[in-house]
Amino acid sequence: MKKTMFRWVICVMTALPLASVAQNSDPAPNPHGSLFGGGGMNYRTFSVGINGGITAPSVLIGGSNDFTKSLISYGYGAYAKWQLLHFFSLRADYMGGRLKGDQSRELGNGANPNRAFSSFETRLKWTASLSGVFNFASINWAYKKPIAQLYASVGGGLAGYSPRITPTGGTEMEYKTDGNIKELIIPVGAGIKFRLNDFMNLDLGYTMNFLDADNLDGYKYGPSKDRFSYGYAGLEFAIGSRTKPQLQWHNGPAVMYDDLVGQRDQLRRELEAEKANNEKLAADLAQLQKDSDGDGVSDVFDKCPNTPSGDKVDGAGCSLPKPDTARPVQVIITDDDRRLVKNAIDNLEFATGKSDISPKSFASLDQVASLLVRKNLSLKLAGHTDNTGNRTKNMALSKDRAESVKSYLVSKGVNPSRIEATGYGQDQPIASNKTAAGRQANRRVEFTIY
Repeated sequence: MKKTMFRWVICVMTALPLASVAQNSDPAPNPHGSLFGGGGMNYRTFSVGINGGITAPSVLIGGSNDFTKSLISYGYGAYAKWQLLHFFSLRADYMGGRLKGDQSRELGNGANPNRAFSSFETRLKWTASLSGVFNFASINWAYKKPIAQLYASVGGGLAGYSPRITPTGGTEMEYKTDGNIKELIIPVGAGIKFRLNDFMNLDLGYTMNFLDADNLDGYKYGPSKDRFSYGYAGLEFAIGSRTKPQLQWHNGPAVMYDDLVGQRDQLRRELEAEKANNEKLAADLAQLQKDSDGDGVSDVFDKCPNTPSGDKVDGAGCSLPKPDTARPVQVIITDDDRRLVKNAIDNLEFATGKSDISPKSFASLDQVASLLVRKNLSLKLAGHTDNTGNRTKNMALSKDRAESVKSYLVSKGVNPSRIEATGYGQDQPIASNKTAAGRQANRRVEFTIY
């Protein structure tokens, strides 16, 4: 019954890869990750496996045995694995089964072995071991995400077993009647693993177990220690979210190459974008510097395009009024003119600490504007402040107030070339700044007509 069940298990595990590989012939692309980095949160790093196979009281590398013929029997096992790196994991294994052998094979000289025991059968109740597993290579070079890989393992543990031996010409008996035997073992194995999908793998392996004693077959013949092998087929199941790939199938060098290619392409895109941006800036600068009418004012700011060549223009690119030089006019300044200007000075007021002209000063300034236009007179404006505050700010304020008066007069039709506006700050007081009245007198704009 047990042999029949074992055969069915082998058949099922052999058929599974064909169906699963057919569903996964186009491996999904790898996630990003470095060659030596761990799994972190991007991969599934824990898995469990079950397996079944054949056992023998011998290993491939040879060595002497206490019985001349090793008979094939069955074994079964399970393990839990923690994938620490893409190519290295720790695996805790459990194994059980049976081992058989007899003296039916002739010796090297053709003689039958003449030994005290004719056969043995050992019940391998359990082995428990911890091994390091190394993934060596991908067999499928056509894909960056492999479907098969080679691995090797080495570790250490304990084995618990009970041998039964048959004396030559006698009946089967227990090797030890006082209980199970427990001994140290060193498992050394290799295998090939196939990725069926992102959840399940097919595991085909072979493990050689070296014992630290000569009790496995219940017979001590010669100086060598016992050993046994386990060839198996099994399934491994990844634990965790199915949206995450298994770390053991991650192709680190391929991902590093993809990352470098991606960085190169990103840098190329950034350089192309920067080049396009520089070309746009160059075009904007050329447009900003363009001066179609050659008046010294960029087309962007020129409010009077196509001004005649040679005309003097203001900041907006508009021609300044041309002085009338056809007939020199004698300028006669009367006492009434001087009284009108003095009245404007006396009535001139500004907002405190600002250059804004008070509306009550507009009437007298209108009269000054009319006088300048009517007689084509020139005017010099000199702004002054008291010594309150910062000298630099006072200088700027005095200049701004003189310019405010000029702007107002120009708005009333006065030729701007006939008005000169200057600021002297606090440097030319006409009264003491120690009194309020003196400071009031020093905050002024002087008018000089000529």
